[in-house]
Amino acid sequence: VVPLPHQEQLVLTFLHFYLPKRFICSASAAFICHLIFHCLQKTDFKFLKSNLSLLRRPGEKTYTQRCRLFVGNLPADITEDEFKRLFAKYGEPGEVFINKGKGFGFIKLESRALAEIAKAELDDIPMRGRQLRVRFATHAAALSIRNLSPYVSNELLEEAFSQFGPIERAIVIVDDRGRSTGKGIVEFASKPAARKAFERCTEGVFLLTTTPRPVIVEPLEQLDDEDGLPEKLAQKNPMYQKERETPPRFAQPGTFEYEYSQRWKSLDEMEKQQRDQVEKNMKDAKDKLESEMEDAYHEHQANLLRQGDRKNWRRMEELHNQEMQKRKEIQLRQEEERRRREEEMMLRQREMEEQMRRQREESYSRMGYMDPRERDMRMGGTSTMNMGDPYGTAAQKFPPLGGGGTGLGYETSPGVGQTSMTSSMMGSDMRPERFGQGGTGPVGGQGPRGMGPGTPAAYGRGREEYEGPNKKPRF
Repeated sequence: VVPLPHQEQLVLTFLHFYLPKRFICSASAAFICHLIFHCLQKTDFKFLKSNLSLLRRPGEKTYTQRCRLFVGNLPADITEDEFKRLFAKYGEPGEVFINKGKGFGFIKLESRALAEIAKAELDDIPMRGRQLRVRFATHAAALSIRNLSPYVSNELLEEAFSQFGPIERAIVIVDDRGRSTGKGIVEFASKPAARKAFERCTEGVFLLTTTPRPVIVEPLEQLDDEDGLPEKLAQKNPMYQKERETPPRFAQPGTFEYEYSQRWKSLDEMEKQQRDQVEKNMKDAKDKLESEMEDAYHEHQANLLRQGDRKNWRRMEELHNQEMQKRKEIQLRQEEERRRREEEMMLRQREMEEQMRRQREESYSRMGYMDPRERDMRMGGTSTMNMGDPYGTAAQKFPPLGGGGTGLGYETSPGVGQTSMTSSMMGSDMRPERFGQGGTGPVGGQGPRGMGPGTPAAYGRGREEYEGPNKKPRF
């Protein structure tokens, strides 16, 4: 018998390296379970429970739907405490549900590895005369994702669908070479989140990458590829008995079995050919669509660039207009400033003139005489033409029409009326100055015409009393 500490280390080593990668075969699973049974009987239970964390993968979430077990064929009188004690050595359960009327229940453990251990240990064990049936519960919140880009990873898939609700697991299915098959699985923590994701992606277009390639979301078809259908669970009905009468064999050529078996094979071959043809047509259609999409994408980018150029041109035009508007405003402000400065200069000039005038008046008033300009302004009644010689006499300014002198006036010649005298004076005034030379008289030095004695005041060419140089007698 191997010593106990070595058995504990051996159990932990097998659980850490084998169970997270699933059981390799039924023989290895049976061996590991047998080893676990032996260690649970021989080792301390607290030691194993404290090291259950080694059964979780790095980053694995706990108490998920993948850790949920279905337990069927339960006794009708089983209690919840008894049901929990059945799974007590596999860690603290997270969720327990029992339907006593139908004899089944559900329990959720901490990790997938613990659930696999519990399933392998408790399946088909007797309990009060019944054989327990332990299976993994169907994940009701799982979705199948198709049409994925080859560049979508597990992390991107989880990040994309996390907007609909908490995600327990997101995986991209790959082939044996690690290349993406374009399919994936997303497991939500609740049914409402999965329903929301399904409805949104079905009604709308959900893109994960730059390429406009929408994902196709469908409910996950869950198949049991681990336990399958054991003989003990097969239905033993009459049809079962009839089909099991003949053992497995090869049909002989020329027999009835061989002929119809060949027809079945031909039908299967035709289905395969049609499926291949459909897949080929679908592949050609996808390639054509990708090519058209690539061309359309380049055209779309070119249109965006052209639109961007137009927008830039419009933006530049708007900036130019704004700049011109600013320049006009600056010019208006400068013109206003210039006009204001001119007004201020004129106002200052007027103030200076007014100040100089006041100073001049004050200086004149102190010296005792008046400014000539002010004097002229105060003598406003006398015009320039009326102003005579200030030193002349009134007789020189205004000569009398009659009176002193050798000439005769109104008094000396009473026979001459005032009208003829006035006309004589006006006529003598209109004569040229070259004919009037010196002489004193009442008006212009001319005496009266033919009126008594007197010395003529000037020479006259056509006058009768003139006896000057003209010797030719006048007729």
